Amino acid sequence: MADTRSNFAESDAYLSTLIQELHSAHATNTAMAMGRRGFFKLAGGSAAGLILGFYLGGEAFAAEATDGRDQPMNAFIRIAPDNTITIYSKCPEIGQGIKTSFGVIIAEELDADWNHVVMEQADINPKVYGSQGAGGSTSIPHAWTQLRQAGASAKAMLVAAAAKQWGVDASQITARDSALTHAASGRSASYGAMAVAAAGVPVPDPQSLTLKARSEYRLIGKRYRGVDDPKVVTGEPLFGIDVRRPGMVYANYTKCPAAGGKVRSFNVDEIKALRGVLDAFAIEGTGISVEVMPGVAIIATDTWSAFQAKNNLKVDWDLSEASTDSSSSFSVEARKRAASFPKRLDDDVGDVDRSFANAAKTIEAYYEYPFAAHVPLEPMNTTAHWHDGTMEMWVPTQQPDRGLPVIAKVAGIPEERIVMHQTRVGGGFGRRLVNDYACEAAAIARRVNAPVKLQWTREDDFGHDFYRPAGYHQFKGAIDRDGRLDAWQEHFITFTADGKKEAAGANLTDNLKYSIKAPNLRRAKTMLPLKIPTGAWRAPGDNAQVFAAQSFMHELSLASGHDHVDFLIAAVNRDVPELAPKDKSVNFSPKRATDVIRMCADKAGWGKALPSGSGLGLAWCYSHAGHVAQAVELSVDAQKQIRIDRIVVVLDVGPIIDMAGSEAQAQGASTDALSTAMGLKITIENGQIQEQNYNAYPILRLPFAPMTIDAYFIQSDNPPTGMGEPAFPALAPALGNAIFAATGERVRRLPLRDLGYSLTT
Repeated sequence: MADTRSNFAESDAYLSTLIQELHSAHATNTAMAMGRRGFFKLAGGSAAGLILGFYLGGEAFAAEATDGRDQPMNAFIRIAPDNTITIYSKCPEIGQGIKTSFGVIIAEELDADWNHVVMEQADINPKVYGSQGAGGSTSIPHAWTQLRQAGASAKAMLVAAAAKQWGVDASQITARDSALTHAASGRSASYGAMAVAAAGVPVPDPQSLTLKARSEYRLIGKRYRGVDDPKVVTGEPLFGIDVRRPGMVYANYTKCPAAGGKVRSFNVDEIKALRGVLDAFAIEGTGISVEVMPGVAIIATDTWSAFQAKNNLKVDWDLSEASTDSSSSFSVEARKRAASFPKRLDDDVGDVDRSFANAAKTIEAYYEYPFAAHVPLEPMNTTAHWHDGTMEMWVPTQQPDRGLPVIAKVAGIPEERIVMHQTRVGGGFGRRLVNDYACEAAAIARRVNAPVKLQWTREDDFGHDFYRPAGYHQFKGAIDRDGRLDAWQEHFITFTADGKKEAAGANLTDNLKYSIKAPNLRRAKTMLPLKIPTGAWRAPGDNAQVFAAQSFMHELSLASGHDHVDFLIAAVNRDVPELAPKDKSVNFSPKRATDVIRMCADKAGWGKALPSGSGLGLAWCYSHAGHVAQAVELSVDAQKQIRIDRIVVVLDVGPIIDMAGSEAQAQGASTDALSTAMGLKITIENGQIQEQNYNAYPILRLPFAPMTIDAYFIQSDNPPTGMGEPAFPALAPALGNAIFAATGERVRRLPLRDLGYSLTT
């Protein structure tokens, strides 16, 4: 690979230096002609505060007006004399298209010509940009107003500058396609020509900005090619794994196969004598899985030598505190525990026992799904350089700002001494919400007098993940004499890491409580002890719990004698005030749910006659603030081979920013969900992960990917929500319901390959 984003520090030095200098100046009450009150007033206005914090201090920009360089308008936007507009994307690009969407949002309010826009990745500086994470489909909803204000503020400054220069009222100036026009006098100027003058204009109060209505959008909602797509497909170095620095050395880090094991000793002399090896040493670490667990670091002249040395590593592990977890034992134990409903309830609405006693029908079912690994295509890696009292890092992470305090702790330095550069991320799915690999790199870098790239192997990724927890659900439901859902009882068997609260990612999701509104409802959990680290996995909680709940809803609808679609809509619209979201930020809407279910049924041809052996299944979910329904049409042969004929997904996630990117996310999430439902499972025995590479973890291959995935969107004036996760959860139950429609066999356990199912073309 050619030299990578090793020029990150140089290319963004101008921007980063200004940010750091201005914050330093503010902290010391020097070099800024502004008062505390003014700063904090605008800081309360989200983006405008960040813009103000970066922009004000005219002296800092005075030199820029005469040397022909790009003119910074605020922390997000720079405008060059040739009218090139550089927009900085503050959040990690992990394949979800955020680098493109963020640019479109800013360019919309700026009224920029998209052809003039160049997108760059911002460095990490939460003091300037606020939250810079990507996870939970929150990047757009969290940044929506901030980015719009950034674009609108810069446009207002350009308009004000033109009005002053031309001696006209600002209201008479039109901004469009990166140009300013005064129709009455015939004057016009490009943004680039006016940028220097605009730099001297006071930053507008955010409350004075008028943001566009949806009917005024000219860029938002169109189709865009991803801004990095040409670079990705031609193999340009964008990813963390590509980073190279002058004089760089390479490292690998080996931890105990069973979580919690410690290093007693290792064959240090033998490893150091191997070709290409520069050093090898044990690290005690912090003993915290999200930071640095004990292990052995090998430093080499190249990655290959580090990996070869790792293959010859012999470690005497202290297993006295190591995990002895067993997924097969968990499955057996959960079955035993399922029969006894806990006395301590998580939710208790109405009178469930009375409903069961008076029900026309009651249905019971037990559902189960396994542990799962993230296994993004790019294994964990970080490049770190300890120099001049500073830890400089190049990290492919989903949560860079969350990583700063833990890296500082591990390195034994203040957060201010960390300089973190974002690289493109080769897949996250929740794995890179945790910065353990960056912490390991920092711990290693403190002992190496050179830039060092820590590179995990594929086996490291499989063996030391933060896994999606397995889950077990015992359901009981009641149908009243009108065929309506009257009672819902759910016993959730999950895991705890400390004996007090659920392990990471193992909580009972509230989304199901909002979306399955039985007037009599109770839910409770039993927690099994677990040492294996777990965490958020694409569409946390919903990714598997929706499979269990929406499959059981299909069982209940069949028992009711009503059409499944009608049954779902009736349940969504039951008036149960106790189940209304208490959190005002929760945007669950029965109407939006009804609309996506009805449209999905319509687009899928619900109720149409199908040949023998074919089936159509439908399910829906409220997930990550998105309302989504999915339908699967398939056929199943005598050998249990499944052919997917068509997948339909309908989403209401507010206004779509990039239609092409949103369709890709809907299709990608559906394919990922199909892959997971069909074949993915992590097994644990004696605390060790049994699947160590893709050969034992059969992610869907291209020949078996669905040929037809039709995505539809119900756009609205609701604030936009994320697209990375909502289209995942409802696929598995729609698939299972379709299998039942085709074969009469109810799928209550994943993955389907364990039940003998496979995909065919």
